[in-house]
Amino acid sequence: MPGIIPSHLAAVDLGSNSFHLALARVSGRELTLVDSVHERVQLAAGLNEQQNLDDATQERALACIERFGQRLRDVSGAAVRAVATDALRVAKNADVFLEKASALLGHSIEVLSGDEEARLIYRGVAQAAPHDDGGRQLVIDIGGGSTECIIGVDLDPEVATSLHMGCVGFAKAYFPDGQITRERFRRAQIAAQLLFERLPTRYFKADWARAWGSSGTMNALDEILRANNWSTTGITKDGLTKLREQIISQGHVDKLSIPGLKPHRQNVIAPGLAIARAAFKALPLKVLQPTNAALREGVLHDLLGRFLTGDIRESTITNLQSRFYADPAQAARVEATALRLFEDSRWIEGRPEELERARRYLVWATRLHSIGLAISFHGFHKHGAYILANSALPGFSRDDQGVLSVLVLTQRRRIGRDQFVGLPQHLREPTFRLAVLLRLAARLERSPTERTPSDASLNVNGRSLTLTLPDGFVASHPLTQADLEEEVTRLAACGLTLVVKS
Repeated sequence: MPGIIPSHLAAVDLGSNSFHLALARVSGRELTLVDSVHERVQLAAGLNEQQNLDDATQERALACIERFGQRLRDVSGAAVRAVATDALRVAKNADVFLEKASALLGHSIEVLSGDEEARLIYRGVAQAAPHDDGGRQLVIDIGGGSTECIIGVDLDPEVATSLHMGCVGFAKAYFPDGQITRERFRRAQIAAQLLFERLPTRYFKADWARAWGSSGTMNALDEILRANNWSTTGITKDGLTKLREQIISQGHVDKLSIPGLKPHRQNVIAPGLAIARAAFKALPLKVLQPTNAALREGVLHDLLGRFLTGDIRESTITNLQSRFYADPAQAARVEATALRLFEDSRWIEGRPEELERARRYLVWATRLHSIGLAISFHGFHKHGAYILANSALPGFSRDDQGVLSVLVLTQRRRIGRDQFVGLPQHLREPTFRLAVLLRLAARLERSPTERTPSDASLNVNGRSLTLTLPDGFVASHPLTQADLEEEVTRLAACGLTLVVKS
């Protein structure tokens, strides 16, 4: 729900090539950038063959994040959103790194799914570009580890697709020693073109008179084309071809000397150019107009929207309920009981923003716990978990989706610690406790017509849980009694003692 609007909002973008911090002042519905910090960390370049971030890269990244943390020291948690992209989506040791990074930053860091990253990029670009005439537009963002393609109208993305290719990753794959040859360039471009050609058919059904290229690579290409008078109207196929020939003639990243090319772009310009040329080869593009707006601007505007018009995540939940025919009345009963147990038990610990996040997770899980029934009653908890883990959920990070999926999966039958190991370490115990609360609420509200008494309560003392119900309630509800007796056994296998008093 909309709330009190902070005076300032901050976005932290931990990209695969560069880290960015943007701080904006809020004036009504407008944002004015008051501070911006940008550091080239090249996180993706630090991924070894085992897809682990090496120590040197981690040290460099954490030092940058510590500096960001100093700048954000006086900004409240609700006014900051920190996000990470492709390099931390694929890094196998991302959890360990993110735990250290979050502590240094002073704020939790979300790892975005590719689809959510694309949605936020479009939001940032659409806010900065003409967008209110109802015309359809295309946005392409070449990052360090991934390339996002988005079709949208006005401020609303219609199709968002993330492709696993970026200028840092392609530099390692096709130009590992810095040498640039025609054959290497050809191989990089073909690899990129193959990925572009897998985009949904809607990307190929327009001539894209309005197309935008966002982020550093696109802006670097535009600067070079303009500086050499190869294009004065934006990024064009002919201009990129002339740049390719110039780069190949110079032969090595260390020898690149081209007007408009900044030194820090030398080692990523060839792979970025190969991806951009592949886009023109695969898609019906005439020109890409560069825009400085990108992910961090999208994060800021999305964050502002949570205070002004309501959290997009709430709309996503409502849409899922409708799409999968969830019973809103039953969900509301489970939600009310789960929240009562949440407040009574005080089992979840942490900072205020962490408690609020846990509360939201529980609410969203109660509203979605039955969506798997749209597929089949048998194993509906597994169907629901799969939907939540694999669907595009606007507003939700990859970790958010993981938590919701696990909560829905563990609402019935077996619950074990092994079901939570796919989550980041710091989320496992809180999510396990939320799962127990959801299980109890779902069992107590199993009947579609009869409500659990409002004076039901839950007390937690260490590993012992005491569920207190009105006198005689359990005896007069044999189905509930059987459910709770089974729950005693299920939780005992997880090291918890459940005592039911009635």
